Amino acid sequence: MVLTGDVITVGRIGRPRGLNGELYISPNTDFLERFENLTEILIKENQSWEIIKVISSKIISGRPVLKFNRVDNPEEAARLTNKLIGVPKEQVFDLPDDTFYLFDLVGCEVYDFVSQKKYGEITEVEQYPSNDIYQVKNLEGKIILVPAVKKYIKEVDINDKKIVIDLTGLEAIL
Repeated sequence: MVLTGDVITVGRIGRPRGLNGELYISPNTDFLERFENLTEILIKENQSWEIIKVISSKIISGRPVLKFNRVDNPEEAARLTNKLIGVPKEQVFDLPDDTFYLFDLVGCEVYDFVSQKKYGEITEVEQYPSNDIYQVKNLEGKIILVPAVKKYIKEVDINDKKIVIDLTGLEAIL
């Protein structure tokens, strides 16, 4: 079965584990419990998402391990390596106040803290160990990279799709 609609990527399938078709998952979510007690998940095949039945799920050394229906050996499992896995958007976990999902940032309008004028729009969020980087396309079409740290990000309003940034100190890249 193929799913249409909004799907949120929660990880990527990693290498096979053992001889019975289990696969490690490289999650891109802070909620590892998302992978416990799964009965099905979405796998990206070509440009569409397909529902696949999950036979077992567990966390080993802080890493999810899934076993899918009709994947019974390492060779079959290896064919799924590097495929994206996701869930329907309505199944994402609720977050505490003042926190948000990265996918919620894409499309937010960006305003300059000093002038209060619209500066552009977030087109992508890149994740790095030290901090995320917001790709902002300014009104002239130029992409600038803004570190997602309090020094530069002054306000995030997901409901209004508005982010206020202080560009002071970033003049050299503008």
